[in-house]
Amino acid sequence: MAQVSDKDKFNKAAFIGLGVMGYPMAGHLAEKGFEVTVFNRTQSKAQQWVAEHGGTSAPTPAQAAADAQIVFSCVGNDDDVRAISTGPEGAFSAMASGSIFVDHTTASAAVARELAAKSADKGIAFLDAPVSGGQAGAENGVLTVMVGGAQDSFDKARPVIDSYARAVGLMGPVGSGQLTKMVNQICIAGLVQGLSEGLDFASRCGLDVEQVLEVISKGAAQSWQMENRGSTMNRDEFEFGFAVDWMRKDLGFCLEEAHRVGARLPVTALVDQFYGEIQAMGGGRWDTSSLIRRLRDR
Repeated sequence: MAQVSDKDKFNKAAFIGLGVMGYPMAGHLAEKGFEVTVFNRTQSKAQQWVAEHGGTSAPTPAQAAADAQIVFSCVGNDDDVRAISTGPEGAFSAMASGSIFVDHTTASAAVARELAAKSADKGIAFLDAPVSGGQAGAENGVLTVMVGGAQDSFDKARPVIDSYARAVGLMGPVGSGQLTKMVNQICIAGLVQGLSEGLDFASRCGLDVEQVLEVISKGAAQSWQMENRGSTMNRDEFEFGFAVDWMRKDLGFCLEEAHRVGARLPVTALVDQFYGEIQAMGGGRWDTSSLIRRLRDR
């Protein structure tokens, strides 16, 4: 098996998955001077990326990863991560010993540990590195990245990840990044439901909702969700990135892990059901602030 040499480490990168997050993230790598090869299941999207950012596209994850010192992925779920890493024509089959695989997918901690073991057998380092900040954070290069893995691999990968991140933290061994992302989603779920209830209450009481937001956002109720989604929720606008379908996937991971470790998540479980109601209303692709719609439509 080929081995990454120190002299050219991290000049060449691969990015697998060019969705609403991966497309701009890979773009930031190209802007920072990395030689980037991309793979996307829909090849036209990869060709569009190359036309915009340069670099090259490859027809399989393996071919994208073949010459890369560091390989990034940002796909849909556990099965997608397995497919592009260990499946037929997966990246692991072509990566050099000493290279690093960084998975930005929000997936389970279990699949992170599974793939870390398989990559280690091939001399490849593995980092699970889910992100927070949404599409806007990816486009503006200000994501928060929560990483699980070995310190030395993290130290090597961090300067590259910094290309599209505002904050990057090593949270512990493999799986810790995914567990930290679960904490993030648990906190957001309850917060958005509380914000939804507050705004609906204000409206039914005849208050000027925008004025309410202006005042209470200066006090203890302030949050990122209030600042960035309060007004759009009031206007019944729900086209701002992170979809309900994705949130339900993430909350499913949270609830499964909570069962495994014996944690109680009563609010999270309830909000997950509420998001199920949004899906039943046809809002699976609305953003997560659409929780308020189930209150309005009663």
